[in-house]
Amino acid sequence: MQNVEFFFDCSSPWTYLGFEALVAAAREDGFGVCFRPFLVGGVFNTVNPSVYEMRAKPIGPKTRYFTKDLHDWIKRSGLAIKWTPSIFPVNSARAMRACLIAADASACEVFARRVFQLYWGEDRDIADPVVLAEACAAAGLDPATTLAAADAPETKARLRANTDEIIARGGFGSPTFYVGGDDMYFGQDRIVLVREAVKLADQPR
Repeated sequence: MQNVEFFFDCSSPWTYLGFEALVAAAREDGFGVCFRPFLVGGVFNTVNPSVYEMRAKPIGPKTRYFTKDLHDWIKRSGLAIKWTPSIFPVNSARAMRACLIAADASACEVFARRVFQLYWGEDRDIADPVVLAEACAAAGLDPATTLAAADAPETKARLRANTDEIIARGGFGSPTFYVGGDDMYFGQDRIVLVREAVKLADQPR
């Protein structure tokens, strides 16, 4: 069974929706998920600056529909997502580096879920080590050891490498999914296509 590469940054509500939808699909269909934390701001700065332009000069009708669309998906998901958090955008770099350490311990799903909940559900600052310590505890990770590893130069280099990799592979935002290495899907509403791609990739040729 194919694994799905999941490039994600916890600073996005759409990614929270995509994360839960992907995990549920993987559980139901039996495929694996390879968690690939990256820094979406680095991607925006390099290949997708239009995100910042849209925030600086919002288009009224488009912004209103964007907000409605997000709330429709939130309602459908049943997740507790607060829009907008008191700190937005948030500096997610330490949280995403900690996701790398959690992935090394096969605990990324639980850790990342708690990070999403803390930020999007409880309006907590996920740049704060005290807040991230709660996510560590939820995932069975030692907070001091995990956060020290997350702040290590080699972990910072790993996060930069993941960010550079998604850019090189044609990515431009979060959430992004890859099936079979080069079959890319963007957006939480593409899970149905991801599931179909996994099934197709597993068929005998």
